[in-house]
Amino acid sequence: MHRAPGPGERQRDAERSKQQLLAAAVTEFASRGFGGARVSDIADRAGVNKQLISYYFGGKLGLYQAVSERWRDGEQTVTEGATTLPEVVAAYARASLAEPDLARLLIRQGVDQEATEADREGQQARFQGMLADFRARQKQGELAADLDPAYVGLAMFALSAAPVTFPQIAQALGLDPAAPGFAGKYAEQVALIVSRLADR
Repeated sequence: MHRAPGPGERQRDAERSKQQLLAAAVTEFASRGFGGARVSDIADRAGVNKQLISYYFGGKLGLYQAVSERWRDGEQTVTEGATTLPEVVAAYARASLAEPDLARLLIRQGVDQEATEADREGQQARFQGMLADFRARQKQGELAADLDPAYVGLAMFALSAAPVTFPQIAQALGLDPAAPGFAGKYAEQVALIVSRLADR
C-alpha cells in the first residue's frame, strides 16, 4: 500500500516540476521563439504533464513571463564582486557562455520582436541604469572622454555574447566556444579589450 505524500513532499515535488518547466522553457523559447514554442514540447522536455503549465503559470504566456523574470532576478548576481568596467563586461561574457540559452532567448526577443510589455519596461530600466553607470565610470576615467557611453554599452553587450551569437565565426577563427577553458580565456580577453577604452 502506497503512502500518500505529505505536504512537505508535495511542495518539493511542485517546486521541482516548476524548475523543470522553467529550464525546458528557456531552451524551447530560445530555439523557437514565443510563437514557435509549443507547450507540449516544453512539457515533454521537462518530463511533466503539459497541464502543469496552465496550473503553475496560467499558460504559455505566463511561463514565458516567468522565464523572463527568472533571468532578470538571476542577472543581479552576475556582476557580484566585479568593480571595474573590464571585470563587469568579463562577468557578462562568462555568464553568457555558462547559460547560452538565456543569451539566445534575449537575442531571439530582439530578432522576433516578441518581448512582452513587462520585458520592454524591465529592459528600459535596466539599460538606462547601465548607461548611468557607464557615464559615472567615464567621469572616473574608465572610459575615454571622446567615447559615447550609450554606443559603448551597446557594443560591450554584444561583445560579451559574441561566442553565443556567432559560434560559426568563432569556429572559422579556430576557436571552440564549447571547449574547456574557452569561457575563462574569452572573459580574460574581453577584460583586456575593455581596459583599452580607458582615458590614458
